[in-house]
Amino acid sequence: MNKKLIKEVKDSFLNQFKKKPILVFSPGRINLIGEHTDYNEGFVFPAAINKGIIAGVQKSDSTFCKAIALNKSDSYEFKLNNLKSLKNGGWKNYVLGVVFEILKLDLKLGNFNLVFAGDIPEGAGMSSSAALENSIVFALNEVFHLGLSKRKMIIISQKAEHNYVGVKCGIMDQYSSMFGEKKSVLLLDCRKINSISFKIDFNDYKLILINTNVKHQLSESAYNNRRIVCENISKSLKIRALRDATENNLNKLLKKIPNEDYKKALYVIQENKRVKETVKAINNKNLKMIGLLLYQSHEGLKNLYKVSCDELDFLVDQTKDNPYILGARMMGGGFGGCTINLIKKSEVKNFKKETLKAYLKEFNKNCSFYSIKLSEGTCLIK
Repeated sequence: MNKKLIKEVKDSFLNQFKKKPILVFSPGRINLIGEHTDYNEGFVFPAAINKGIIAGVQKSDSTFCKAIALNKSDSYEFKLNNLKSLKNGGWKNYVLGVVFEILKLDLKLGNFNLVFAGDIPEGAGMSSSAALENSIVFALNEVFHLGLSKRKMIIISQKAEHNYVGVKCGIMDQYSSMFGEKKSVLLLDCRKINSISFKIDFNDYKLILINTNVKHQLSESAYNNRRIVCENISKSLKIRALRDATENNLNKLLKKIPNEDYKKALYVIQENKRVKETVKAINNKNLKMIGLLLYQSHEGLKNLYKVSCDELDFLVDQTKDNPYILGARMMGGGFGGCTINLIKKSEVKNFKKETLKAYLKEFNKNCSFYSIKLSEGTCLIK
């Protein structure tokens, strides 16, 4: 948890509103494996991290609510009886969406002030949006004694993203941010919305994220398109979701659906298998198998689901001839963001230096590196 950021949010709130806020930390997340399987009611393997959103919230004596985004030097005022999604609203729609979904439950919510800031790199695929949503609903639950369970809170956060932001996300991001455990990865069943935690000992290896520092414009529309494809194929197979499909089932549709759609569904089926195989590898302490599964996941995301990009592929390819890296893949929705890499601790410095040089030469821009720790989920800061 970023102590400097906590102080900045607290001091800013006191300066602006002359009241002491309730402070909440809500983490971003990584996903070890299981990409684009969550909205197919499948399995994923995420973990909360020690980067996130710090939110300060308190009741307001004013006739309106005010939200301040410190990182963006931006603010927005709104009234609870006149909420509407804003065109190109950015962060504001996440705030408004959460408030709207709370009010839909006929809960008694009063005017409030909000100040927030984060240290999750924007567009890096670490779910800064879910962290923001969770921080707001968690803080408002505390301030107004709404009586919401954590499970109910993540549904509110997810619906805010669906209805106000327009991204039909699964539940993984909100769940892992809310329910994360220190030093643990969560095997999340996205149908039952429950998880089993696994403590992973990487021994002499560690996870490093590399940010491409690009986010191609295709991302949101392509994400929603792939969700529609998956839902349509599920209907054709007369099943609830692709979680229930097998490759044999899917092959029956081979001549009835576009080849690109077949490939997308095949990827989801295979990725679900990889998540289960990763569980076995963890139980057997087989780090080499985990690395192999990471590479397989990236190949599927690149060639079947087609959500990678040149920058992500380049960073993964850079690792393949390095004997100190067990595996790597793109992480997140795709078309930019980060790769996740399992690398020997003693070689991190050399790897960073070589990768920075190669990436700059190839794309005429820098990539960024993040070491992360697995963190607890959304919580009060005391």
